[in-house]
Amino acid sequence: MSKDMANDTTNKSLTTSVGAQGARNYATVTSAYWGFTLTDGALRMLVLLHFYKLGYSPFTLAFLFLLYEAAGIAANLIGGWLATRYGIARMLAVGLTSQITGFLLLSALSPDWTATMSVAWVVLSQGVCGVAKDLTKTASKSAIKLTAGEASGQLFKWVAWFTGSKNAMKGIGFFLGGVLLEVLGFRASLWAMAGLLSLVLLGVVLYVPKLMGKSKASKSAKELFAKNRGINLLAAARVVLFGARDVWFVVGVPVFLYASGWSRPMVGGFLALWTIGYGAVQAFAPHLVKRSPDGLSTEVPAARVWSALLAVVPIALAVVVYLNLPHLEWVVVGGLAVFGFAFAVNSSVHSYLVLAYAGSEKAAEDVGFYYAANAVGRFLGTLLSGLLYQWGGLMYALIGSSLMLIACWLVTLALPVVKPVERISA
Repeated sequence: MSKDMANDTTNKSLTTSVGAQGARNYATVTSAYWGFTLTDGALRMLVLLHFYKLGYSPFTLAFLFLLYEAAGIAANLIGGWLATRYGIARMLAVGLTSQITGFLLLSALSPDWTATMSVAWVVLSQGVCGVAKDLTKTASKSAIKLTAGEASGQLFKWVAWFTGSKNAMKGIGFFLGGVLLEVLGFRASLWAMAGLLSLVLLGVVLYVPKLMGKSKASKSAKELFAKNRGINLLAAARVVLFGARDVWFVVGVPVFLYASGWSRPMVGGFLALWTIGYGAVQAFAPHLVKRSPDGLSTEVPAARVWSALLAVVPIALAVVVYLNLPHLEWVVVGGLAVFGFAFAVNSSVHSYLVLAYAGSEKAAEDVGFYYAANAVGRFLGTLLSGLLYQWGGLMYALIGSSLMLIACWLVTLALPVVKPVERISA
């Protein structure tokens, strides 16, 4: 065997070994995030159903989640910087520990407290869980950039599977939350979920490489926020995309269906099935979007087309609600199923594009900045969900969603189709 052939064999062996290690790390991080998301979805149903049963108004229910969403804005920005400086494994551990702490704080809620004190305690506990969610998500999605390599096909598939399976687990979590509340009650359910996450935390500590993602973090706020044009535009699109979803998802549709005669299990079941189906479509998205060798030339136009298609759905639904057609609740459910399909493809394409635009050296910071925008969108959507429904019912919520989606489409028209030059740390 010649020296060149021996070197080629050695290089192939190293590439295979690195690829296998990357796949193992991806599987470990994804499994940890599944466990986290399962309990996070269950938590939302626990809080929503428990306090709805106690007589809280729709706007008050939305208010309970505001700090949860607002905390994610800072958590994403800081989490990306911390993950770059200290490594992804450590941030995963911090996120999981924060979620366990939030569960234990919620379990300390006493029925003897006043309504004001109870709301304040729940909002505070939800804020801790909001920090936990976005620290964990930023660290997990950053790990994909590091483990999938530079091949756009593999990166798109891994991002799509990660986001799709995560949302399917969240849907299962919605159902799990209802079951736990029925079987164990509010406090014992929180203890059970804290125990489950403790096992997940142990797995992260034992199996995720401690130095994964560690690099030189930005040294100033200006550097931290100085993202490339693609990421800045995607962040703006993400704000209105997720605001357009949550403006009906948090309060509008659940209250509308309940007021139309649906039982609480039917409403919860619909939300669970919608989220599971949404996750399944996200995982399937790479088969619906043609991939290009450069990773952008066909993917960016796809983002524009799917954004335009998505904007049409709430516009049509708003007209249907205005006309008050027979069996309106079933027409709305069918329309929202179409919305979920188009939204899932949009979300999956955007999640891929942020990693395609991101530099590998500071991927965690780029992803953190992007998902901070995601948290802004969820916060605005949650707030407007209660306000718009109170002002004008479901039709106002759908009009708000339509306007946000038109803005999202306009932003995607400016997305670059050339990958930016990666930033180099000083």
